Amino acid sequence: MEQPPVQIGQYVLGKNLGIGAFGKVKLATHAITGHKVAVKILNKAKIKQLGMEEKVQREINILHLCTHPHIIRLYEVIDTPTDIFLVNEYVSGGELFDYIVSKGRLSADEARNFFHQIISGVEYCHFQKIVHRDLKPENLLLDSNLNIKIADFGLSNLMRDGDFLRTSCGSPNYAAPEVISGHLYAGPEVDVWSCGVILYALLCGSLPFDDESIPNLFKKIKSGMYSLPSHLSQLARNLIPRMLEVDPMKRITIPEIRLHPWFQHKLPPYLRHPPELMEKQERVVDPAVIDELVESAASLEDSREDGAPKVLRDLRVAYELILDHKHTRLRVMEVARAIREAASATPPAFSPGGSRGATPGGYPGSASSGPGSFGGSFDARFQNRRWYLGIQSKKDPAHVMTEVYKALMALGCEWLQLSSYRIKCRWRPNMNIDDEGKSWGESKTKCMGTNEAVDVPDLSTNEYCIKIGLTLYKVQQSIYLLDFQKMTGDAFSFMTLCANIITELKTLSAASKQQQALLAQQQAAAAAAQQQAAIAAAGRQLPLGTPQNHPRK
Repeated sequence: MEQPPVQIGQYVLGKNLGIGAFGKVKLATHAITGHKVAVKILNKAKIKQLGMEEKVQREINILHLCTHPHIIRLYEVIDTPTDIFLVNEYVSGGELFDYIVSKGRLSADEARNFFHQIISGVEYCHFQKIVHRDLKPENLLLDSNLNIKIADFGLSNLMRDGDFLRTSCGSPNYAAPEVISGHLYAGPEVDVWSCGVILYALLCGSLPFDDESIPNLFKKIKSGMYSLPSHLSQLARNLIPRMLEVDPMKRITIPEIRLHPWFQHKLPPYLRHPPELMEKQERVVDPAVIDELVESAASLEDSREDGAPKVLRDLRVAYELILDHKHTRLRVMEVARAIREAASATPPAFSPGGSRGATPGGYPGSASSGPGSFGGSFDARFQNRRWYLGIQSKKDPAHVMTEVYKALMALGCEWLQLSSYRIKCRWRPNMNIDDEGKSWGESKTKCMGTNEAVDVPDLSTNEYCIKIGLTLYKVQQSIYLLDFQKMTGDAFSFMTLCANIITELKTLSAASKQQQALLAQQQAAAAAAQQQAAIAAAGRQLPLGTPQNHPRK
């Protein structure tokens, strides 16, 4: 006798799609809309046994933040005493890895289409302060229309202002040099490196860094040893090395990738928008979807018995499923229309000498045979810019921290030492008195140049304080950065404290230079006096062979 199908919430479970470390992944049908979903069943006992509670919770939290057409969607989490059911978007096309293995190297247009979607999804992650840290073709899924879906955020992390990461994550073939070396990294730059490896795999059908020996593989990655096949276009030969730049400070960024002419070519209209606009568009209520949802409301009888919260949750999930499928259809139609229009339009012309006209990205300059010389004016505009967090110093780190403590003491701050180069401190604005005898709280309650009061915290009592974190980082050889991180308090008072600390550090530095100059003068004067005394002493000595030392003839 055939067993009735198992139903969890509004989902009728079907066949197995796979088996993971914590349980099975099943295909399911949403009872209200009829759309297919993938239900990942996580056994709580196995999660606890493997000590993976934090990893699972992190992935759930991150997926809840993401609403992007090329990031896997998490519709609902159903918690039971024994299992956790993650209701995810169902993608039926398999992994990008298998697609590359079956087809070999892809055409430039097909590789570019995948790369457009990957970069757009990664840019959205960074906009949400999420760094993936494990980008590889195995974690890039394909739907039935061969659209990319970024998945597996188990190794991802949330970026916080003032914090750098050190954890070595991801597959070694796709890991950036700073990751395998254990150096500090902010996050986005390691995802850019991984995207560069993926782009190479798409265009070449192989990996730029590969070796059976892990030590040899790490040597190749750290030194940036790889070759570019001759079949790559000049634009691709320019972009890939800039993504696989060993020095993360010189590595191309996502905004710069977006401006590159290889990326701009045939960019679909819906991917031209910045991530903040894409997020807003995804959250616009669609009246047509609401109408379709109302027609399906008869399926919510069981939810009504469980109360309003359950009804609202089921309605939200049903709405998102209908809306996502509608957006997918519209995007497929939009891309097809753009391809037809591009085919009928005149392509941008390149002269035999390598010079070219304007490109969609506005990427000025002339092309040449060498990958490093392409777009010279554009490169110079960005390479001449070097952005730093906080203030930099070439002094000994111990000396820098000593001056920081002196500055905090002069400002009346209190601090807690977390490590040799990391401290937390707090500051009460009203404890500092300006030249006119007013407290900072009194002097900052009006806008500059006006009598109009602004909305600022009440700083007239000792209860109000600003808490900040100070961390000294080594970014290059003999170059250190003092980073400021706001922990509590309003932004205005935070900036005031930062300015006060910087001013005090400059004062201490100037005083130190004056003291060093005075000490140098004193040492020079002492050396000169010592030299003069030596000369005078030498003049007073009788030379050998004077008449007194010889008998008379």
